[in-house]
Amino acid sequence: MIYVFLAEGFEEIEALATVDILRRAGIDVKIVSVTDKMEVTGSHGITVTADITEKEVNLSNMEAVILPGGMPGTLNLKASDSVQDTIKYAFDNNKLMCAICAAPLVFGGAGFLKGKKAACYPGFENELIEADVVYDPVVRDGNIITSRGAGTAHLFAFEILKYFGKEKEASELYKGMIYG
Repeated sequence: MIYVFLAEGFEEIEALATVDILRRAGIDVKIVSVTDKMEVTGSHGITVTADITEKEVNLSNMEAVILPGGMPGTLNLKASDSVQDTIKYAFDNNKLMCAICAAPLVFGGAGFLKGKKAACYPGFENELIEADVVYDPVVRDGNIITSRGAGTAHLFAFEILKYFGKEKEASELYKGMIYG
């Protein structure tokens, strides 16, 4: 199972483009609300209904965790005990960890980017504590994938597909969705 955590103020394109592309490729993805309610409103006023709340996350079947950026969504993710517990479990168990835009700061603040290449939205580089900051649209270093922002969301999703060995699906979707 792949869990995409949404907090109030998340970046809609980063979350929804990623979920959409992964689901088109047949990946089992659950949108997780870090609030007590199923509806979560993004930074541009779009409300999304989550699949589950944070209380329903089952770490034993987790393959990956994805954190979209946005403000104040990223700060709300960082403040969530559930998110912190999930990323610690992912880190300790070598699960895929993905964050885009400002959200890599959640990994950086937890010390999970030490010695890793990582990208983020411009201005948040200092939050990627002890990371080797790079400016590529998407960066994969081991089991950590980071990306720069809304305009790179599709590339971010395709890199996640490739991590799971779905290069063919990524290529077909890239063409079929008219990205190239």
